[in-house]
Amino acid sequence: MSTAIHDPMLPTTFGVSKVQKETYDTFTLELQPKNGKRKFAFSPGQFNMLYVFGVGEIPISISGDPNESQTLVHTTRAVGTVTNAMRELREGAMLGVRGPFGSQWPVKEARGRDIVIVAGGIGLAPLRPAMYEVLGQREEFGNVVLLYGARTPEDILYKREVKRWRSHFDLNVHVTVDRATGAWHGNVGVVTKLIPKAPFDPYQTVALVCGPEIMMRFTVAELKKRGVPEENIFVSMERNMKCAIGFCGHCQFGPNFVCKDGPVFSFAQVKNWLEIREV
Repeated sequence: MSTAIHDPMLPTTFGVSKVQKETYDTFTLELQPKNGKRKFAFSPGQFNMLYVFGVGEIPISISGDPNESQTLVHTTRAVGTVTNAMRELREGAMLGVRGPFGSQWPVKEARGRDIVIVAGGIGLAPLRPAMYEVLGQREEFGNVVLLYGARTPEDILYKREVKRWRSHFDLNVHVTVDRATGAWHGNVGVVTKLIPKAPFDPYQTVALVCGPEIMMRFTVAELKKRGVPEENIFVSMERNMKCAIGFCGHCQFGPNFVCKDGPVFSFAQVKNWLEIREV
């Protein structure tokens, strides 16, 4: 696991090298260190704290390629003060970055097995680095399955990339939308409907799941119906993180702090808390 090399509360200045609009409310920032020299190593599943000077700071998962250490990539939705300010940034603007923080998707541990990635909405962004890592060592895995659900065709993230993945003969990529619009002729319905027919051996599978909590609960239930052991199902529990180092307590989830113990957990670790609305 990568760790911050400076004081974890002290941000490093990065410059915006590219702003990419993904959907009407979602965008990707590509960042490079101000001095142009520092490499930024991270593991799939980890997150950074991004600070817009004079506005505020928020946690966002890293969504780029772990092998491209000179460029830091974050995809997020404009839903609050900080992310709306980020959406207005242009090439050359500066951001503060703290991290990387958190646990990682168990891609290395999944070698020799089938791997199933289930994403809902913007949940594809935290899973994208895991997909890159799997593709970089494709021969190390059995069946590789990506199941992705979005609200509408217009809400699909990384459209060109998903289309390219679907063309790979050694990948099983299936996309569904809650509501078909325009010229969409693909799957319609929630992403969990794709699980019963997905080609994987449940007893030799590691599943990575990220999306809204209700989607993750139903996804885990369907995976367990197929026979996937709950200790082989991993979820990302990004919620209420404020400081990234466990000082503030905002992200306490049962006995765990999401920022320090997560955000990636096995379902077996968090199953007793996922069903409690107040937690």
